[in-house]
Amino acid sequence: MELTFASYNIHKSVGTDGKRDPERIIAVLREIDADIIALQESDRRLGERASTIPRALLDDTRWRALPVSKRRRSLGWHGNALLVRRDMNFVAAGPLDLPTLEPRGAVMGELTLNGARIRVLGTHLDLSGLRRRDQIRAMLDHCSNGNAMPTVIMGDFNQWGRLTGAMQDFALAWQIITPGASYPARRPVAQLDRIVATPDWHYVDSGVHHSTLAVQASDHLPVWARLQLPKG
Repeated sequence: MELTFASYNIHKSVGTDGKRDPERIIAVLREIDADIIALQESDRRLGERASTIPRALLDDTRWRALPVSKRRRSLGWHGNALLVRRDMNFVAAGPLDLPTLEPRGAVMGELTLNGARIRVLGTHLDLSGLRRRDQIRAMLDHCSNGNAMPTVIMGDFNQWGRLTGAMQDFALAWQIITPGASYPARRPVAQLDRIVATPDWHYVDSGVHHSTLAVQASDHLPVWARLQLPKG
């Protein structure tokens, strides 16, 4: 079973031209055509934290949003949302509270595919770095306290070094996939967006989606990874 995972900080659907254009975000997602997508900054920061992507737009795509929000008008939790192919069955989904000085969090979904059960988490970690390690440990604790299963964690880790700082907490037990520089979108130099997987997965390929539309749609470029889950 081979799946394409993608992570995309959509900057509240505001592009590098300063315009909020959710249809442009959807167009970029169609270009990537991933099976499972983690979005960051999908909701507005204030008020009712309403989704910046109207649900009617998602209705015309191959994805549905997992029910991970705590607020009626939100797509995610602290802006983190998970989109999955419509033919995928989920058995659990919800928000994860992380230790934080800023409004940060994570979301989780457990899916069944071809008889296999997998877990996927989406997150946007602390910008200051003061609680980033605690946040990663909280997600790892959640995974270890639940049933063992192939897991993928995706998001904007806000960590420059691939194996430095908070990323060290993944140690050798996880594959840290850093597809490349994805921020800022117009001239990317920072590798903040990553996909981390348990050893159950066989790495196939990964990259940064750098299209003309993606450069305009958000201040981050999307990243993706193709992973294979061997039989048995």
